[in-house]
Amino acid sequence: MRTFDNTTAESYLVADIDVVRWEQYGLGDAMPFNAMWYTVPAGSTSPPDCHPEVELSVVLSGSVTVSGDDAEAVVESGSAFLIESGETHWVRNSSDAPVVVFSAYWMPQDDEAGSGVAEAMAHA
Repeated sequence: MRTFDNTTAESYLVADIDVVRWEQYGLGDAMPFNAMWYTVPAGSTSPPDCHPEVELSVVLSGSVTVSGDDAEAVVESGSAFLIESGETHWVRNSSDAPVVVFSAYWMPQDDEAGSGVAEAMAHA
């Protein structure tokens, strides 16, 4: 077993968002996804982001407003949100305390069978 501690890991800033990527743990191809923690300071909004990976994020503390292509949702601690490949998105913390989010992200699989993320979300 290995453990990972976001309070002692190396981090860097994207605007004022503190990001801890798991690449620093030397996992290589041991997992089928990459991961990170990020902390959104009180009153802050992340810069708009868009990437080819699918991203599943769990809010660990606080609550955030997640905005994406034509949608917006408040996500509370213990709940999650899914960003599709190529979807522009950003996260806003309207509270007076920092919010911590854990994200796992991976390249989407080829979808010849029609069972991709968009279809799964439509049936959720």
